[in-house]
Amino acid sequence: MGLKAVLLNFSGVIIRDEALHRQSLEELLLEENLSPTLSDYVQVCRGRSHLACLIDLWQRQGRVLTPAQQQQLLRRQHQRYGQALARLEQLPLYPQVGELIGRIQGAQIKIAIVSGTSEQAVEWVLNRVGWRGVDRIIGGEAASLGGSRPAPDRYLLALQRLNQGFPDLSLQARDCLAVEASCTGITAAQRAGIPVIAVAHYYPYQIIHRRANWVIDHLGELDLDWLQAYYSGETLPSSLLQGKVG
Repeated sequence: MGLKAVLLNFSGVIIRDEALHRQSLEELLLEENLSPTLSDYVQVCRGRSHLACLIDLWQRQGRVLTPAQQQQLLRRQHQRYGQALARLEQLPLYPQVGELIGRIQGAQIKIAIVSGTSEQAVEWVLNRVGWRGVDRIIGGEAASLGGSRPAPDRYLLALQRLNQGFPDLSLQARDCLAVEASCTGITAAQRAGIPVIAVAHYYPYQIIHRRANWVIDHLGELDLDWLQAYYSGETLPSSLLQGKVG
């Protein structure tokens, strides 16, 4: 058995880009002569796909979008988000994320990125920072609106695509670890049957510690040796079984 795959969320785990998403949405709202009040951004958008976020924000403004309008707005938002990223001299990556990806690869564990952000934007970031060897990217385009978090669709799709690419892996949900930062993301992974480590990037430890299997304050606390032992069913010191890894 053992840990076979780590599934990382993008926004909130790899990159601190919430301000960029908010800015692109605010600009779109203004262009559509709608109020740029985004006080409900966290409730509507955090941890969810860009499409689901757009539809819900427009509905709260009294607008119903046709499928064609949805796709047109989505393309505009992706373009604005990508342009905002490209203007940054330094990407707002979370500390130690590069080291974590290197440790996962060094342990011969598969890596997938599961995100509501577009696959193109995720690939652009990975290429810019020179991270090679991410095995699969499941972007916001990969699931229908009904599959937006907290639905488990993108996590189930990640399992499917990893098994298609690596059939000898015989991957099941219990062989994986999801690393999430949002409450909706935690719920989505759990609904797919995947154990979750929550990292306290969005919310304080005391808010999310009851939602996930384990909680860490930062990515440097993620202990792969401990996790491998846990997934292999080895006996572990009781002091490490209190919900926090590290």
